[in-house]
Amino acid sequence: RIHDRNNTLIGEISAERRTVIAYQRIPKLLIQAVVAAEDADFFNHKGLNYLGMLRALYTNLRAGRFVQGGSSITQQVVKTFFLSPERTAKRKVQEVLLARRIETELSKEEILYLYLNQIYYGHGRYGVQEASRFFFGKDVDKLGTGELALLAGLPQSPERLSPFKHPAQAKRRQIYVLGRLAKLGVISEVEARRLGDAPIQVVKSHRSFINE
Repeated sequence: RIHDRNNTLIGEISAERRTVIAYQRIPKLLIQAVVAAEDADFFNHKGLNYLGMLRALYTNLRAGRFVQGGSSITQQVVKTFFLSPERTAKRKVQEVLLARRIETELSKEEILYLYLNQIYYGHGRYGVQEASRFFFGKDVDKLGTGELALLAGLPQSPERLSPFKHPAQAKRRQIYVLGRLAKLGVISEVEARRLGDAPIQVVKSHRSFINE
């Protein structure tokens, strides 16, 4: 961190920023939103989202290139903790085997704890707590429903969906997550529409809430 002569923070140089938070402090609504957006069958499957994988395979074949991953939350944990980012058949097999193994060793809550503290949210921020402070200037357990929906949608493509760089795309993704929550009965359709119509409110300066 870089400070001026009055010891005021004026800049940072780092590869990544992460603040680990206990699972008990992560809002239940955020967990529901993340699962709804990323892996709807997470609490039922054994590490692999077969339907998602088939859907991704179909999409990639139609596009003639890799455009969609179709990985379960467990597979994403495996990729970020244990494997390289290369996209090869060998690595995909390793990912599948390790995902099945992790599901026998860890509970669903433990897997979510790892995922939500590790996943990338763009702008060098990792984990839901750091992302919450960066985008909204407050801890994740203080966020409202619309803010949680926005946060839940970002991991799909953090840079493309950044509310700072691409607010229109971020809003579309937020509306999608809100719609998923309404479809599952977590929130009402009226609330989903109301929050979807509301503008995204993100912080204009990040200096005031960086951990000293």
